[in-house]
Amino acid sequence: MSDVTIAGKRLLLVAACALVDADGRVLLARRPEGKQLAGLWEFPGGKVEPGETPEQCIIRELHEEIGIETDIPCLAPLTFASHSYDDFHLLMPLFICRRFRGIAQPREGQALKWVRPKQMRDYPMPPADAPLIPFLIDLL
Repeated sequence: MSDVTIAGKRLLLVAACALVDADGRVLLARRPEGKQLAGLWEFPGGKVEPGETPEQCIIRELHEEIGIETDIPCLAPLTFASHSYDDFHLLMPLFICRRFRGIAQPREGQALKWVRPKQMRDYPMPPADAPLIPFLIDLL
């Protein structure tokens, strides 16, 4: 994907996951200091690596970032974000996952919080993530 451009900007493919617990809350992760968009809350996920599907990316990122295990059949595509930042254009499929193993633990210096969808607007989010909230409110 690194050689694809949109309107003169590099296209960045990122996959994200709305992990939903038994109480209908969604896990948000706060970007740690030193990272771009530090302090903002987002859905766990990350950059899709070469040769990797978005689903494989989610499984890898959930394990690396928060110690959660899941499987491809447990990931359901929900919606996507398409947002143009200053130096790249982000395309981000959002998956929903209700079946996973483990307890979410911050492994990369980020804060984690389980939040009801209707309270998500109380958490400042990156411009690409915020428009996804209504899909979760409608679903959950």
